[in-house]
Amino acid sequence: MALIEVDRLSKTYRTFKKSPGFWGSLKGLVRRQYEDSKAVDSVSFAIESGELVGFLGPNGAGKTTTLKMLSGLLHPTSGEARVMGYTPWERQDGYRRQFALLLGQKNQLWWDLPAFESLQLNAKIYGLKKEDFETTVDQLTSLLEVKPKLQVMVRELSLGERMKFELIASLLHHPKLLLLDEPTIGLDVVSQKTVREFLSDYNVHHGTTMMLTSHYMADIQALCERVIIIDQGKITFEGELSEVVDRFADHKLVTIQWEGALNRKAAWFAEFGEVIELEAARVKLKVPRAQVIPSCKQLLDQVPVSDIDIKEMPIEDIISEVFRR
Repeated sequence: MALIEVDRLSKTYRTFKKSPGFWGSLKGLVRRQYEDSKAVDSVSFAIESGELVGFLGPNGAGKTTTLKMLSGLLHPTSGEARVMGYTPWERQDGYRRQFALLLGQKNQLWWDLPAFESLQLNAKIYGLKKEDFETTVDQLTSLLEVKPKLQVMVRELSLGERMKFELIASLLHHPKLLLLDEPTIGLDVVSQKTVREFLSDYNVHHGTTMMLTSHYMADIQALCERVIIIDQGKITFEGELSEVVDRFADHKLVTIQWEGALNRKAAWFAEFGEVIELEAARVKLKVPRAQVIPSCKQLLDQVPVSDIDIKEMPIEDIISEVFRR
């Protein structure tokens, strides 16, 4: 049985449309005009226990709204969802003790307290035993390399350190489900890598089910084998990440290097594919997948090639293509 089962889940927001000016305000008092906008539109999917699934989509696609409904923060307009046997928006105590929601742009730690005292408050909320709390904090702060920062005020922590403590606070009660909304947003490359490695190891060793949204494709590639893509409130793709590449990567990147001078301009190379970069002894082309072999053969015949490299398109470009379609 799936840990998360979502069936035709929808969320519609109703907003008041005000006409401009004073008379528009008076008109609004007598007869209001409303506009309905569907943030999530009949979404259905299932996630098995222990999976780490990427939930992708452009801004405003409905990702965060879906996570908030699964956490019980929002009531859906229609549809059903069962998470660990519970209906999330009923907010039963048994459910709230088994999941955690981490929003990359929201703080759950107390700004004017040291990080350790903020974690203590969270432990009290969940009724954790002192020994279990101290053991968990010791393990997680060591893994995330923030143990020396435990007595520092939260407001004095760097963004990366604060996000690591937010992650620790979310995992204090050992949730079975972790909902992550942009957990690496704004972090430097080193902090992103640390958080990714930690989430991967935690998922493997604890079997925690995770649902991850991120605009950093490096997060998705490193962590998720399966992805769900949502756009304008509707699911446009659900399956393996490798299948996204197979279905939507219509081009490959071909890089050719040569020795010596070569009197060839961009227009000449454009016959083989779209010219991405052209330097004195190197050219990078975006070539239709079906034309890669014929194009490479012609280039090898007509250019003194010293090296050739053929790669798939970057995953972020492929996902962007899915959104455009």
